[in-house]
Amino acid sequence: MGISLPHPIQQFFSIGEVCALTDLKPHVLRYWESQFRFLNPAKNRSGNRVYKASEVEMVMLVKHLLYTEKFTIEGARQRLDHFRRTGELRGAARRAMRFETVREIEAALEDVRAVLDGKPVKVRDDPAGEGGSPESA
Repeated sequence: MGISLPHPIQQFFSIGEVCALTDLKPHVLRYWESQFRFLNPAKNRSGNRVYKASEVEMVMLVKHLLYTEKFTIEGARQRLDHFRRTGELRGAARRAMRFETVREIEAALEDVRAVLDGKPVKVRDDPAGEGGSPESA
């Protein structure tokens, strides 16, 4: 009897699923596709974007560079080129994914603690709403 995973690993994600996973708006993802040539998801028969897991990691790396490390679009491009040239791209993408996931979990736990303490939940900046748009480059 072989070992089986409890849930199949999802290989492809719709733009809605990527938005939910990355806390980004669809227009931000579409804009980033125009600015970062490696963000080029395939389209299914219906013409909808289909992202591979590795592309979701790259989206998280771009998000990390722009929102956490505060790079400009051009600065993020240069950093990504550096990662590509040195063979660090995949590792950097995975580190960014872990970092951003932990950050989101910490924020959610702060909200839970506030609710349990009877305090108002902190209103956070919404980088997904406007960040990464042409105006912020």
